[in-house]
Amino acid sequence: MKIAILGDTHFGMRGDSLAFHALYSKFYKDIFFPYLLQNGITTIFQLGDLFDRRKYISFQSLALCRKYFFDEISRYNLELHVLLGNHDITYRNTLEVNSPELLLQEYTNNIFIYNEPASWQGIDIIPWICKDNEQQINEYISRSNNSVCFGHFELAGFEMDRGNFCHEGMDPSILRRYEIVLSGHFHHKSSQGNITYVGTPGEMTWADYNDDRGFHIFDTNTRELEFIANPYRMFYKIKYNDDDMQYNEVAEADYSQYTGKQVKIVVEKRNNSFIFDTLIDCLTKANPVDVSVVEDFSDTILASDDVKIDEAEDTISILDKYVDGLTLPVDSSKIKGILRDVYFEAMTAENS
Repeated sequence: MKIAILGDTHFGMRGDSLAFHALYSKFYKDIFFPYLLQNGITTIFQLGDLFDRRKYISFQSLALCRKYFFDEISRYNLELHVLLGNHDITYRNTLEVNSPELLLQEYTNNIFIYNEPASWQGIDIIPWICKDNEQQINEYISRSNNSVCFGHFELAGFEMDRGNFCHEGMDPSILRRYEIVLSGHFHHKSSQGNITYVGTPGEMTWADYNDDRGFHIFDTNTRELEFIANPYRMFYKIKYNDDDMQYNEVAEADYSQYTGKQVKIVVEKRNNSFIFDTLIDCLTKANPVDVSVVEDFSDTILASDDVKIDEAEDTISILDKYVDGLTLPVDSSKIKGILRDVYFEAMTAENS
């Protein structure tokens, strides 16, 4: 049997951004559901963080994701199995109050929600581990005879985003008894030993730029895991060096790919203001969500901390490099974790 595996979907992300809804709607309409229908796949597992915010979702976001995702599950008579992630729960120490159970009650014929450990056709389903259920889940895993596990784990030693490792999570050895573990939570797709983080269906922040996104197909008989890429992107970088540019090339280029997207212009060399202004004008007419301009400071050394900062990088990478350059007697991994939490809280609050 083949089943589809979706990582964190975070419906309502980026402060209920309509641009992200449009991008994900296109992915589900053009890529995800057609693939399932063409290949006779009727079962989907979503590995936690179905919704983005712990305590609420806007009516608009709920209406939109119902239309392009949940209603389609019902329309095609598919099964969606959802295990709870940390963003799905209202309180950090218990799964008792959670958004999937409260918001999806009318889909009970097609959507099944896991708020405690369970077994499905020989696969262990493990929701987010917190203070309230930690002992129960540890005992369940130790007693289980299943060799495959789906969960939403925070494991030390894995990349949360590309190049940004988790140092404070659980010891992965708790899952060593399984042959295969597929997990949500971290947004970068990666594998170590028997554990695979499946990543997210699409880009969510600049930390995801040019990183593989999509969904997986898992064969329960052969245990093969196939990755299906999402070709649609939100984040684009344009390297600007007008030594290599002609006015006509800039003025006549096709900028339609940037409509509804976020664009970062990385300025390597700017000597011709007319060409630069033409580029900005053409981009603006394409109606992107945002255009930001950064100078390439990758060769600049900050005298105060002797750290190279490349402003063209994503915010998380910049913060990590800054912390790595500190000479204070502090736990850098904890500081990185705090800054990361603050950053994503800010992203959640954006436009809300």
